[in-house]
Parts: sequence; C-alpha cells; structure tokens
Amino acid sequence: MSTTPIAPNPAAATRTSDYTGILPSQKIREMLQKGEIRSSPMTSILDDQIQPASIDLRLGDFAYPVDTSFLPGKGVRVLDKLGQLDAQFEDFKVDLRNGGMLEKGRIYVVPLLESIKLKSEVAAFANPKSSTGRLDILTRLIADGASVFDQVEEGYEGELYIEIAPRSFSVVVRTGDRLNQLRFRRTTGVEPKPISIADWKQLLEGGQIVDLATQEQKTGFKTGHLPFTVDLKGSGAESSLIGYRAKKHARRIDLKRRDYDPLDFWEPIHFHKSATLILDPDEFYILMTKEAIAVPPEYAAEMLPYDTRAGEFRVHYAGFFDPGFGWNGKTGKAGGSRGVLEVRSHEVPFLLEHGQIVGSLRYERMAAKPDMLYGMDISSNYQGQSLKLAKQFKV
Repeated sequence: MSTTPIAPNPAAATRTSDYTGILPSQKIREMLQKGEIRSSPMTSILDDQIQPASIDLRLGDFAYPVDTSFLPGKGVRVLDKLGQLDAQFEDFKVDLRNGGMLEKGRIYVVPLLESIKLKSEVAAFANPKSSTGRLDILTRLIADGASVFDQVEEGYEGELYIEIAPRSFSVVVRTGDRLNQLRFRRTTGVEPKPISIADWKQLLEGGQIVDLATQEQKTGFKTGHLPFTVDLKGSGAESSLIGYRAKKHARRIDLKRRDYDPLDFWEPIHFHKSATLILDPDEFYILMTKEAIAVPPEYAAEMLPYDTRAGEFRVHYAGFFDPGFGWNGKTGKAGGSRGVLEVRSHEVPFLLEHGQIVGSLRYERMAAKPDMLYGMDISSNYQGQSLKLAKQFKV
C-alpha cells in the first residue's frame, strides 16, 4: 500500500470542459487541492487512493456496534443518532488503531477519515470495493442528514460514515483500511454526447464492451444497459471449477493478509452435466459471468441491482467498473475479464441455469477521459480475471 501523500499535480490545474458525467481521476485530484475532499487531522490523502473514476475511502479509529441499521434523517448528525439509539455507544466502541475484530452477524458504524465539501453541481455516490463484496461484507455509506444510503446530495459539506455488516466471516480491520469507494457526478454543465442507439450498436458490434462471441445476445435491450449471464459450465470438463460457496463455520479473516488457503473458507463448486445450480437460502456464492466484459476509457459502468421479479436473489455488492476494466488498449476491444458475481438467494431455494440472465451493467459517459486506466496505469487486482476470490486468498 502506498503511503505517499498527494502532491500538487500541475496537469490537474488544467481545467477540462465542464461536461456532466462521472468525474475522472484528474478532476478528483483537483477537488483535493481545492479542499473539496479532505482528510482528518494528522492524516493525508494517499496517491493510490485515487482510482480512474473514484476515490477509496478509509476507516477511522473506532467502530461503533449498533443493534439496527439506520438512516439519520434530515437535519440529524450520524453521531447524534447513535446517541439517541444508545446513550452509552462510546463505551462499547471497537478500537481499530491496532486492529479490531468485527463479528459476523453484527452491524457497525465507522467514521471515515475523509470528509467532503461538494459544489452545488456535484453529487457523490458510493459502492463497496471488489474485495469487500467478495468477502460478503455489506457496506453502505451514510452522510449526516441522509435519508438514503450510498448517496450524497449536491452541495453537501460534512463527515462521512460507513455501515459495515460482515455476513459470512468475522473480519479484522484497521484504521486506514479501504472497504468502499466514492464516485462524483457533475449534474449540471455542458451535456456530453448521449449514448445513442447507433453509438451503442457500434460499441457492441465492435466488441468494445463485450466479447464478440456473445454480443449477438445483447440486442433488444435498453441503450446503455448490458445484460450479462452466469457461467455454470467453465471449461465443460467434469472437474471444471465454476464457483465457490462460503463455509458456515470458518475462522476470522484479517484483511491485511494475502496467504489464506481458500479451502479453509470456501467449498469449491464444480461443473455438473445439467449445467445448473440450486442456490440455498442465505448461502453465499462466488460465481462469474459467461461474458468477458470491458469498459472503454470514455465510460464508467455500474452493476445494477437485480430485479427480484425474475428470481429472489442478488448478484453483487460491489458495483463499480472503472474505465479500462477488461479493455485491451492495443485492440480497443474487450480483453478477457469476466465479471465476478457475489450471489445470495433469499427466502426460498432458486435454480440457476447456465446462460441465464442474472443482471446488467449500466454504462455512463465520463465527464472527461481519465488520465489513468484500470489495469493499465495502476496496479489492479482483478484485471484479466476469470473466477477469482478476494485478494486475501492464495491463488
């Protein structure tokens, strides 16, 4: 992990056209220099927190156990709401400075090291980082006065908090660990060229966002929305690995480690000749998309919540796909990265079949092309991935 604070970047001072859309890395640096993104006293924003279309957020010093999830509501600070729910909440906080354990099945609220001061034309929204979702850790951003999770209104000035609920494993975390990330969207300004039907067709037929072998299945859907399907065949061999299911009883996971044996925590799932999988209620699965997916440099993507009218399960926690994900800069086409699915069935067992549509990606234009791309200009854990667990596990 880099410990280098953000230094002034002369290139960042060059202002790009004020297009609406997702703000790129160079604009995020400009926000830092102007004090629109700030760190708590005695800490600095680190250079590797900046991603092509987002900034990683870091845990503060203490985690507060709570009995229930909550939103503070208009005019109410998060810490004041904690006091209303439990007058002694400070007495039972978990100290994260040298590592603290967050137990599975419990809910915690943690102040983040970053705070923000947004302009009137900039909003923010959050999602868990990829490794967070793959560990089955539910995280949601909370702002003071918020009435919804993971969203911050234009013009907000104040602190940020994260709700953490480990589902499958207890986890050891520390001050400075990064479980979620924040994107910024300029909501007013010059409208960028929209994704037209013709643009979308060209992206599909050119293999720029999905491998050509499956692009013919992607017609007839809403412009800018890429449906994806589940791969339950793998190589098609009897021993082919198609997924993992979290074990019910496993020891805690220290997020700083990178050497855990996957078999201590996961049950491998292998190809079955029926190419189906029955999801057991409240079990957690790691699966992958059949398609190789890519995000060209001028776009960002977000995985949308699955419509439960088509099945009572969810397919992700981590929803951000950065510019450059899965994209081959030499060919300008999808480069072989699958989407990893974090799947949980609810209420009743559910039968998944190979090639079944399980979700979609929504593509959105960047306000400007970022000056760094996922997997090409930065160290990215999941570029070129197929079926891959969180980085804490040995390959």
